[in-house]
Amino acid sequence: MSSSAPTQAPSPGTIFDTLQAYQRSVALRAAIDLDLFTAIAEGNRSLSAIAARIKASEKGTRVLSDYLTMMGFLGKQGGEYSLTPDSAAFLNRNSPAYLGSMANFLMSTHIAEMFEDMAGVIRHGGALPNDHGALEPEHPMWVEFARSMAPMMQMPAELIAKSFAGDSKPIKVLDISAGHGLYGIAFARHNPNAKVVGLDWANVLEVAKENAAKAGVADRYSTIPGSAFEVDFGAGYDIILIPNFLHHFDPATNEKVLRKVHAALAPQGIAIAPEFIPNEDRISPARDAMFSLQMLGTPAGDAYTFSELDKMFRNAGFARSEMRELAPFPQRLVVSHK
Repeated sequence: MSSSAPTQAPSPGTIFDTLQAYQRSVALRAAIDLDLFTAIAEGNRSLSAIAARIKASEKGTRVLSDYLTMMGFLGKQGGEYSLTPDSAAFLNRNSPAYLGSMANFLMSTHIAEMFEDMAGVIRHGGALPNDHGALEPEHPMWVEFARSMAPMMQMPAELIAKSFAGDSKPIKVLDISAGHGLYGIAFARHNPNAKVVGLDWANVLEVAKENAAKAGVADRYSTIPGSAFEVDFGAGYDIILIPNFLHHFDPATNEKVLRKVHAALAPQGIAIAPEFIPNEDRISPARDAMFSLQMLGTPAGDAYTFSELDKMFRNAGFARSEMRELAPFPQRLVVSHK
């Protein structure tokens, strides 16, 4: 007699749930737009109180609140709702760790358009030939990115600066594709003798300069407007930051900019690149590995493994590279030594 476990019967449940997954996104976006999480944080726990606070119908508020409860964003006991620890920390607008602004970028039409003909994109292996998309010069999408995603980037910026900024030794830092500028600004905040240069499109650098002023480091923050592939970086940098940049391009293109990075570094300088880096199996960790699908929205980008990134840096002249975790942030770090 066989003692093997019974085979689980096929089920369409996962297919059904996945095809409707967009409803989860729009429900969360609606709750953010309505300030539902903030309303509950303020003490509005009953259905009638929440509905009055967010100026919505009780029926609509009930359906949305129950849906959010089933998604794990709210708790419900009796007729009252409560925030989960994640919602209290990240979705209450009055929390210092509020991340709701990310919806403005992650659910923008610029991002959504990348997925409209995913079958065609997959056939082609990247963005379709007539879609230059977000890589066009001074695309407004990156201004939205700089403003909306800045709260999310504070954590990795702090983690990196704590490890590499030093205490007070004078250092010169270049932040390529600076965007919001938070990576370089964190170095300036942690080290009073750090001078930081942010490089990005001119329209995006306006956001970085605003953030530098808010952080009180504007006197040590300068900028280079333009394309990283075209402008002169200068020289003598102790650290060059390359945050979330390499995944947009193919390896040969990345090696071109990395050769410029190598030349601009001081003799003992290092390059630091936060990236979504899957393991060699390309299916783990899930958040890093899944990012490759989003990069199909670019002509040739990808979520590269460490071995692939290591090869790019070596081909550009770097002596060695190492990978570090950025836990609990869902990215990893490549540190490359000149």
